[in-house]
Amino acid sequence: MISLRTTARGTLALALALLVTLLVGKAAAGSKQPPNTIVFPVLGPTVYIDDFGQPRPGGPHQGIDILAPKRALALAAEPGKVKFWTHSAGAGCMLYLYGASGTNYYYIHLNNDLTNGNDNRGKCVAGTAYARGLKTGAKVSAGQVVGYVGDSGDANGIHPHLHFELHPNGGHAVDPYQSLQTGQHLLFAAPRGTPVTLELRGTVVSTTTDGLRLKVGPVAAFPLGQRQPKLGRKLLIEVPTSATIQTVKKWGAPGTPAALVDAQPGQPVDLWTTAAPATMKAERGDDMALNASLVSLLVR
Repeated sequence: MISLRTTARGTLALALALLVTLLVGKAAAGSKQPPNTIVFPVLGPTVYIDDFGQPRPGGPHQGIDILAPKRALALAAEPGKVKFWTHSAGAGCMLYLYGASGTNYYYIHLNNDLTNGNDNRGKCVAGTAYARGLKTGAKVSAGQVVGYVGDSGDANGIHPHLHFELHPNGGHAVDPYQSLQTGQHLLFAAPRGTPVTLELRGTVVSTTTDGLRLKVGPVAAFPLGQRQPKLGRKLLIEVPTSATIQTVKKWGAPGTPAALVDAQPGQPVDLWTTAAPATMKAERGDDMALNASLVSLLVR
């Protein structure tokens, strides 16, 4: 006959085991970290340093200030849900991004100007501070436009910038510098499926039987009107047999038919992509995600 004491001990041990399992499960669920690579939160040229933790009037700096042109596009660092915050005198027009990874991102000092000057006449609304058509509570995809860089709040009158904060698991702010350093800089930003054509100007790095690798300087996206003066990235573009390849003596001049094998390393090149629906792979510039329609090789 099994004693009641032995049974009680077994029941207690089982209960403790279940409790430990639950606690471990909760701890694991609560230890979510940011993605290994986030989308860099501003499209185009930026300047920033690691100023996290620097002394500020309100205490240590809780983010990094990313200097960018007024109304530069602010992008979702990862998929998630957004929330507008419009009632902070210090933050000005602010947006929360609740990332799918469990990380929260703060986008602070978004635009509140209606002109190119510092007029402060705009409100924290979609089309001025937040992306046109975006609503608070909306789900967004990685790289989606969520707002516009500005100088609202206590940044009024200084260089437009995005104060960017990163809060793993919704907790305290941590230094986002490394995430920014390894962040994915997009070629363009557009709603999925939007037809986009790119002009990529740079120099030839190498060729394959059906591709051209180039180091890209200026990028222009049509009909979006987006331009980046110096991307500084190497891209591998597919060059199908239907693409036109030519040599030119100056940009825009009539061309002479050429072949892909004629491209030489270091040679200036101007490449137009085929109009195609926007995808994340195309926005990132993944290898062979973009197809060339016209390749112009500059000859002296």
